[in-house]
Order: sequence, then structure tokens, then C-alpha cells
Amino acid sequence: MLLSGHADGDVIRYSEIAPVLRARGLSTVRTTEVLDRIGVLLDDRPATFDLWLERKLDGLAAGIRRDVEGWARTLHDGGPRSRARHHATVWNYLNRIRPALSDWSSCYDHLREVTRDDVIAHLDTVHGSPRQHTIVALRSLFRWAKKNGTIFKNPTARVRVGQREEGVIQPLEPEHTSGSVAAVTHPADRLILALAAVHAARPGAIRRLQLNDLDIGNRRLTIDGRTRPLDDLTLQLAYEWLEFRRSRWPDTANLHLLINKQTALGTDPIGKSSVAGPALHGQTATLERLRMDRQLEEALVHGPDPLHLAEVFGLSEKTAIRYANSARALLERPLEADPATSPRTHGFTP
Repeated sequence: MLLSGHADGDVIRYSEIAPVLRARGLSTVRTTEVLDRIGVLLDDRPATFDLWLERKLDGLAAGIRRDVEGWARTLHDGGPRSRARHHATVWNYLNRIRPALSDWSSCYDHLREVTRDDVIAHLDTVHGSPRQHTIVALRSLFRWAKKNGTIFKNPTARVRVGQREEGVIQPLEPEHTSGSVAAVTHPADRLILALAAVHAARPGAIRRLQLNDLDIGNRRLTIDGRTRPLDDLTLQLAYEWLEFRRSRWPDTANLHLLINKQTALGTDPIGKSSVAGPALHGQTATLERLRMDRQLEEALVHGPDPLHLAEVFGLSEKTAIRYANSARALLERPLEADPATSPRTHGFTP
């Protein structure tokens, strides 16, 4: 339909495609892939990053805005002696310091007017992890400005944040896990929940799982290169998912264990939003909390040994020590109930 009046040398703009297809309830994804492959697509959409940056810079003083935009674009695109950073890093940095920039814009025209006292005054309004993240982002901004000669002195130099105290990780309550289990009904979501709750798999690792990582015959599961026993619960949920997968997409060439209606037509993994647990929206026991709870349970059952936790889950030294310290604090509490002697199944009924 789009190529019906096409002649050699013509291009088809994305802005022309979208209204035509959407009016007929059709997806633009595959169509644009084909047009791009044959070299006739002109993607004239404004960059998402540019639109986002424009919104974030709105309301800032002209001089401050100019420096912040240059810094953000250098982070995003890279530059001489500066590697490009992931877009999420740029978003997090700018979102974190946006309140400070807004306050300073009400009384200053340029970043060079910001003093060390101004930086400390803003840091006093945030605490804990947000405080650390804020000073990291401010240091990045002012170092860039100093390097590029737009300020004379870096006001974040020698500003100390202090050591952040790590709190004790608390186990989930039974009603929280039961609520999450009741919320998931799709075979893929149930398997994802088990991978997080029983095997402490991270979302990225779940997305990367291949069919041959699931060794049903030998009851083994390999997650990011670490092979572990396949328990009865995960095995049963894997059977249910594989049967659904086979009946729904019998001819797919995608070798990832988890697929959906979009990725079944290609070979890519499912997107982050698909594994982030949309069915768990509003639940206390999210995938991340279930993963943390499983690692804490391992430390409670087998003892607060960081080496054991690092070996079982592939944790870093610092993270393993944190879980071990939390388990030790919980075990030393008076009248502490004895932990379960096997990994919890969080209310699943195979």
C-alpha cells in the first residue's frame, strides 16, 4: 500500500507512515523494518533524547541552561576523551540535580556564580542514597564546566558526603508474597516469578535465558553461566510455559526461553518492560524484592557466610557481605523464628 506509487529515488517518511497504518490498526514496527532494509525509509522523528532534554532545560537561566545542555549532550554522545554514557545515566543525573539547578536559576545567571556553600545547602535537603547520587551528578557537571572553561572554580571540590549506613534487609511477609503469587496468571509471568523468587535471577539474566539453558533431562538450569539444580516448582512452571510457547508459536526461530508476540517474529529477547513484572504493579513483593528475599533466606538458612552467597548467586564481595550482615543481625534478635530449611516456593501450587 505504501509503495503503490513509489518511483526510483523516492523516500517514504516515517511521519507519513504512522498515520496511515494506525488508522487501520496496523503496527509500524515491521513495516518500517522492511522499508529501512530496502533503503527507502527516512526516519524524520525527533530524537526522544532531544525532546526529553528540552523539557528538563525549560525554566533554567540562559547561562545555566547552556552549560547543562552541553554537559548532558557530552554524556549522551561522548566527545574527546569522553565516552558516551547510557541514556539512563544521563536521565538519572539530570533528574537528580534538576531541583538544585532550578533553585540556582532563580538567583544566578551562570554556573560560575554557584558557590561551595550553595552546593552544601542543597545537599542538606537530601539524605542517604539520594544525597550521594546528587553529589556525584553535580561533580560531573562542574568538572565538565571547569574543563571547558565556563567556570573558574569547581564548587564541589572537597565536598564530603559521608559514609552511607546500610540498613538491615528485612524478609518479606507471607501475605506480601501470597499477593504477588495470586496476581500472576500467565505461564510466562509465573515462570519469571519463580526464577526471581527461587533462583534470585535478575531481570537481565531472565531475558537472556536460552532454551538450551534449561536442561530438563538432567534437571539443571544455567543462569548467566552458573548452573544450578532445577527444583520441582520451577520445573513444573517451565513445562507449563513450554507447552504454551509450543502451541502459540510453533514455528518461531527465536531461541530465547521467554518470548512474546513481538519477539516470536524475530530473534531478540523480550523487552525490559515484559520482564519487569507488569502483573506485579502495586504489589509489595516485586521481582526485585523477591530476588533479595531469596538471597537473604539463603544467608539465614545456611549461615551468614559471604563466600557461600557469592558462590551461589554470583554476588560481588560488597553485596555478599551486606546480605551476610543483615542475616547475622536478624539471627541475633531475641525470639527470632527459625528460618525455613528449604527455599520458599512463595505460595505456588505446581
